[in-house]
Amino acid sequence: MNVMELDLMERPGSETVARREPPPFPLTSRRARATDTIVAVGDTWIGGGSLALMAGPCAVEDRAQMRTVAEALCQAGVKILRGGAFKPRTSPYSFQGLGRGGLEILAEVGAEFGLAVVTEVVRPEDVSLVAGYADILQIGSRNMQNFSLLDAVGSSTRPVLLKRGMMSTIEEMLQAAEYILYRGNRQVMLCERGIRTFETYTRNTFDINAVPALKSLTHLPVIADPSHGTGKRDLVDAVAKAAAVAGADGLIVEVHPHPEDALSDGAQSLTLEAFARLVAELRLLGQALGRPLS
Repeated sequence: MNVMELDLMERPGSETVARREPPPFPLTSRRARATDTIVAVGDTWIGGGSLALMAGPCAVEDRAQMRTVAEALCQAGVKILRGGAFKPRTSPYSFQGLGRGGLEILAEVGAEFGLAVVTEVVRPEDVSLVAGYADILQIGSRNMQNFSLLDAVGSSTRPVLLKRGMMSTIEEMLQAAEYILYRGNRQVMLCERGIRTFETYTRNTFDINAVPALKSLTHLPVIADPSHGTGKRDLVDAVAKAAAVAGADGLIVEVHPHPEDALSDGAQSLTLEAFARLVAELRLLGQALGRPLS
């Protein structure tokens, strides 16, 4: 059912009246909350008019790699470090992540450089484990409708970054978020990361429509992922800026010291130098939009 669909009810005497149905995501809808939800993570506020940045490699490979990236983030003024410890991959032969060892590296490097950490959790039974190391629990595209996992992070006290499923509608994404809020966790951020279309030039098709649409439908912060949304580092810069102009509350960008040697998603990862330029340009763009980097 469309969010604004009118249900026509027949009454005795052939009288037809229109009854407006409530949205299928009552906790997530703007009807539930007049003001924007703001999620506080360390020194960063996500939502409420500023532009937050999260960055780091697709996968944690070793401590030296993460320290190099963390140092670059600090120099750019970025406060949230991303990195995958558990990596659900399309092929079973691809690098699957370091698991607990990756979580330990993330937490150690984050503490050393004063950065908050966001990383993916893939199984309900791992939520407590990952929450012990990370500041934000990420639900990946492949798990957006893993309802047991949504229930588990909904019972956690950690903020949740919910990525849109690659074949999911906006309404399905909001209903997935509803599971988390229903369990009591109201610190949810929605992430547009591109969807599958017939286009093959890019890895996915970044749905720029989704950013203003979500901002109008829900009070939750909206994050954009131009890395997965394009799959090509040459396109990340432009799509990141477009998402900011469209109203995104934040960006999550893949960055690697040596993308050509990355164990996961090197083709869409920015170099440290390219990332520094992007942040500088986003800072200027944010000033022009009246939405400074948080």
